[in-house]
Amino acid sequence: IAKLVLTFFLCKIFFFTAITGSSWCFRNDSSPEENPNIPVIAKYFGTKGRYEEVNPYLIRDILAVNRSSLQPPSPQCREIHLTAIIRHGTRYPTSKNVKKMEKLYKLVQSSARGKDRWLHEILTQWTMWYTEDMDGRLVQKGVEDLKHLAVRLSKLFPTIISEEKLRGGLIKFITSSKHRCVNSTLSFKAGLTEMWAITDVEFQHAVNDALMRFFDKCTKFVQEVDNNPSALTEMDKFTQGPEMVRVQQKIADRLNVSYHLITYDMVEAAFYLCAYEFAIKTENSPWCRLFDEIDGQVMEYALDLKQFWKRGYGYDINSKSSCILFHDVFSRLDKAVNDSGQAVNEAVTVQVGHAETLLPLLTLLGFFKDSETLTSTNYASQRERSFRTSRMLPYAANLVLVLFDCGGRDIRLQPLVNEQPVVFPGLADQQESMPLYEDIKRQYAELLNGCDYETVCELFKPAEP
Repeated sequence: IAKLVLTFFLCKIFFFTAITGSSWCFRNDSSPEENPNIPVIAKYFGTKGRYEEVNPYLIRDILAVNRSSLQPPSPQCREIHLTAIIRHGTRYPTSKNVKKMEKLYKLVQSSARGKDRWLHEILTQWTMWYTEDMDGRLVQKGVEDLKHLAVRLSKLFPTIISEEKLRGGLIKFITSSKHRCVNSTLSFKAGLTEMWAITDVEFQHAVNDALMRFFDKCTKFVQEVDNNPSALTEMDKFTQGPEMVRVQQKIADRLNVSYHLITYDMVEAAFYLCAYEFAIKTENSPWCRLFDEIDGQVMEYALDLKQFWKRGYGYDINSKSSCILFHDVFSRLDKAVNDSGQAVNEAVTVQVGHAETLLPLLTLLGFFKDSETLTSTNYASQRERSFRTSRMLPYAANLVLVLFDCGGRDIRLQPLVNEQPVVFPGLADQQESMPLYEDIKRQYAELLNGCDYETVCELFKPAEP
């Protein structure tokens, strides 16, 4: 009790939110020591992780919000526009990963031996229930992810995400064409309509792959990074390096199989099996016992290397491929500023895409950037890195931008990542996460005046005369 009182007292005095994570003012119920249903490696699952591991207070109350985290400079500040860019909810593995897991399962069934209880459970009780036709489809947990997110955002911003605005057609929905994104969009809408008991009208959404799957259409990115095996050289080196070799050896020992049978693909498959079992069914699967916490940290770094070099800061085209989405976001913000105090036709924009949609944009905006590049050889020095996909990109990850009109044309912009306030890079000296909108535009002036999608995505630029 004394510990809880102290925490409450401190939170009343200070509210601290790290740029990479959640508020410590909520009770953390996700500790594996306190909850045996949570794997010890749950917070290292990268893009396969649960949203609740980023915001552990949601384990206790899935609809919890903390409006005190929002600190407008004056009481008269009012919300005039909100844009939310959201990753789809929890999904099944893709057919590619199902094949890897099937291969591992057969290897374990045919070759693994031992007396450990968890291994006996895999050999005699666990069955390979994932099938290739699942191929990334949204699961029921994913439906709930988006429903709950919709309710929480409406509680955080009740004057703008409201029944009146929804019925008035002022909340717009845009989605990628992929089934998991369309179904996530439907789930977000259902979260609102069920909360307000709306049954007499359906709300439409627009499919726009040019915005939400820009990475497929950027020729330079596709050819130089996405389809280029050498783009992931640093990850490949790390998966063959001493840290990963030790993980492979430990897994071989735990399964009592020959070391040469445990390739990185097999390690990755086991890691994903643990992650999917936990994310989809909230089970601490026996597959999770193949890893200890140090193994989880090594696996997380390998997966972060992949995202860093394929979608993040590794190559300039990774972030520049999102120029079209960047300009779309700021055009909506500009319009909201210009329309402030007048009748508007769009108060809220909800855009649902992929981790591959969100990460390039976060990178273009400069969030989660470390002073040192992630490479295959600096794992030890990157233990405290900001670029950590487990915290940035769980299922239902989101970037929310909220415009406030504080009177006298004092327009502010509040950024949140996964419902936690963050600070725009280069504007931290303002002592607040809600800077003037004009200061933000000056900060990104070079991108706003350039960053032309068609130009940056050209594979071969015409020679200058």
